[in-house]
Amino acid sequence: MKQITWPGRSDGSRFKSLPIKNQFHQPEFKSTSKFWSGPSASRKIRSSDGDFSKLPFDILTKIAASFTLPNLQAASLACKSWSEGLRPLREAMLFLKWGKRFKHGLGGVRPNMNKALESFLKGAARGSTLAMVDAALLYWEIGSKDKAIALYEKAAKLGDPAGQCNLGLAYLQAEPLKRKEAVKWLFQASKSGHVRAQYQLALCLHRGSGVNCNLQGAARWYLKAAEGGYVRAMYNVGLCYSVGEGLAQSHRQARKWMKRAADRGHSKAQFEHGLGLFSEGEKLKAVVYLELATRAGETAAAHVKNVILQQLSATSRDRVMNLADNWRAMPSSR
Repeated sequence: MKQITWPGRSDGSRFKSLPIKNQFHQPEFKSTSKFWSGPSASRKIRSSDGDFSKLPFDILTKIAASFTLPNLQAASLACKSWSEGLRPLREAMLFLKWGKRFKHGLGGVRPNMNKALESFLKGAARGSTLAMVDAALLYWEIGSKDKAIALYEKAAKLGDPAGQCNLGLAYLQAEPLKRKEAVKWLFQASKSGHVRAQYQLALCLHRGSGVNCNLQGAARWYLKAAEGGYVRAMYNVGLCYSVGEGLAQSHRQARKWMKRAADRGHSKAQFEHGLGLFSEGEKLKAVVYLELATRAGETAAAHVKNVILQQLSATSRDRVMNLADNWRAMPSSR
């Protein structure tokens, strides 16, 4: 099943995105709470007048379920009771580390998906939502979707944004489809700033999938995801501004966002931006973007590029091809 990037009036829309399975979030070792972020975390903990030792372990572990190792280490400094209560989650980080080594063949370890899954499950059993999501990803890849969804549900209910996002994506492929549940979890992840969830939520609002169609709402979430670095959202924001759908029409803003997406490797954005440059008389720059789009599989870009190349000198043709050969995409969140 494929997600439509830009909803159209027919199934023949040329705006398509990657399959959903490629959009599942790969968890990273990032802080999930501003309170625990940075080297000053332990000082903030110590500065409180509360009696930390009285917090029940089950509540403590739920609060810290999505913590990374640095955050767990900082929280463990609060008091002896917390250090003991967070021990299982610190152990989970070790299993998570080994799971990633086995999955990706890191640290001199040969890739072994069975050992990777075993390690992730051990981390999940100790309460880490990061391990739950990684285990669910592997379950999904091998076709055990029920087991994957069960782990995503557990991580989502513990407040993990990646788990919430992936649960929403999984529900969009469930049999039968669970669109309303998908929107619910995508919204939860979106509120936490998860850019993939924001983009997928915008698609649902745009298409009226599991929720009433809301073009203004869709455009707002596209913009949030784009500002967070999500390249597909940048492209859609460019389209929104270009046609005035959900956002006030602005060719200047449309060009800005289309260029941002193009510079980060979005092939359709490269095609659109190349056409825009050509219409403005910027032939050399236009050819570079059209060549990049052509290499990425946008066949329509090749025809326009060839027309422009016929108008250039041999020196200019060599120059633009050299620029295309040495082009590198700017970093993005995909």
